[in-house]
Amino acid sequence: MPASTPKKPTLPPTRPSTLFVAALGAAAVGLLMVTRFYGRMPGASWFTGVTLLIVALVCAYTAVQTRARIERRPGTRPVEALSIARFAAFAKACSLGGALFTGWYAAILVYTIAQRGRLSAAADDLLPTAFSFVAGLLLVAAALWLERACRIPRRPDDESTEDDVPDGGEPA
Repeated sequence: MPASTPKKPTLPPTRPSTLFVAALGAAAVGLLMVTRFYGRMPGASWFTGVTLLIVALVCAYTAVQTRARIERRPGTRPVEALSIARFAAFAKACSLGGALFTGWYAAILVYTIAQRGRLSAAADDLLPTAFSFVAGLLLVAAALWLERACRIPRRPDDESTEDDVPDGGEPA
């Protein structure tokens, strides 16, 4: 058997279409749940939105620090490759989770806007729901930023070029 060169493991970037489908699916489930169980479900809370916002801030801060360390800016320590892989996996999880929360809160937001004149609970839930929706969007944006910050720039002496990478994202 001829010796073959092992493929380098890669983590393909998150596709916006994946996040859109996840958000759309969560919105569909959310709309079904809220139309059937609204009033029996717990009311909207500020806690979820604040938590999503804190995670978004952690992602954004990590993106700034990781990019600076990858580029070896003055005053920063070099970053370990395993840390970059962990940050990238964290970013992918956060972007998907943020998309799911965004879709869920979009459904609740649509319902509370439509029902705010008829149900007093809907009027009370409107602001926390809108805040959670926006925080979910911010989490998706910050996670995608962190994922992009984890990309290692190509060095001029690399043998492969971007043309060598097929659609699957793994080098040929």
